[in-house]
Amino acid sequence: MAREKKMRRSGGRRSPLATAALIGIGLLITGGGYAAASAAVASTAETSQVQTALTAEDGEKLFQANCATCHGLDLQGTDNGPSLVGVGELAVEFQVSTGRMPLQMQGPQAPQKPVQFTEEQILAMADYVQSVAPGPEYPSDHVTDGEGDVARGAELFRINCAMCHNVAAAGGALTEGKYAPDIMDTSGLHIYAAMVTGPQNMPVFNDMNLTEEDKRDIISALLYQQQMQAPGGFTLGSLGPVSEGLFVWIFGIGALVAITVWITAKSN
Repeated sequence: MAREKKMRRSGGRRSPLATAALIGIGLLITGGGYAAASAAVASTAETSQVQTALTAEDGEKLFQANCATCHGLDLQGTDNGPSLVGVGELAVEFQVSTGRMPLQMQGPQAPQKPVQFTEEQILAMADYVQSVAPGPEYPSDHVTDGEGDVARGAELFRINCAMCHNVAAAGGALTEGKYAPDIMDTSGLHIYAAMVTGPQNMPVFNDMNLTEEDKRDIISALLYQQQMQAPGGFTLGSLGPVSEGLFVWIFGIGALVAITVWITAKSN
């Protein structure tokens, strides 16, 4: 009887290879199912994204709800806002994506503030304005790639822009409460848009004033300056000798006075 039980046990054992094969098959089935499910989810997400892409018609609705009060339903302007005929998609994208528009309140200048729309909504409104009142279009990637002549661009910036924006692109005050903004964090696209559309108090630099290559070189110089570390350490806002002199007057002379007082008190 003992021998018979032993033989039964021996005949019922499974090979280690069979166990490994079963585990492998299970893993393959699980992995295949997971991959198929992931592909299905990704496909659904892509389809949903395509379906939710906004069109110029959507941009028209957004414009009528948020901009027409000042600029008019026909884009001809009102007493509260200028005409948008001829401004094009580039100006719309610049003004809305920097938060300048919609305007919060009337003043000498439209300040930057948090953006109120998504990128898709902004592009839809820009498409709508471009379809109704065409104007300047988006530049090619070549113009804003930052690979132009940095030295030449810096020279062009000093000649054409530094009198308002400061030689370090830190901005500066103008008359009647107006100002040239700091452009040390401005993207290449928005630098180009500002030169082409002339927002606020800025003049328009068309191709007769600055060619596409000139604009590319200026953009390259500014992007390089944004990435470059200040060799002198603390920049004091890069506002020039006034801020530097004020810093020295307050802290430098203040430190000398404090040391003089300390020496006098110690000698007494």
